Amino acid sequence: METISKSKFKPSAFEYFRAVQETGQPLTITEHGRPVLRIVPYKADAQPTLAALRGSVLRYEHPTGPVAVDDWEGLSPEPSKPGQG
Repeated sequence: METISKSKFKPSAFEYFRAVQETGQPLTITEHGRPVLRIVPYKADAQPTLAALRGSVLRYEHPTGPVAVDDWEGLSPEPSKPGQG
């Protein structure tokens, strides 16, 4: 994360905006050596995605308990296709 003074930022603000946009790295602006602003790249709000998932877990009794390999659908062998074996 880059840090610059407010006086250095002011004349080149658009250049710093573009750098944050292109690199994705935040920029901290200081005044008298103290951080006063942070410029960060825009990220879309995650709330609509989370809202769509809300209520999708019906019951989860032991969230920290071990999970058997047979319970993972992604790890189970693919069902045989018609015309095979």
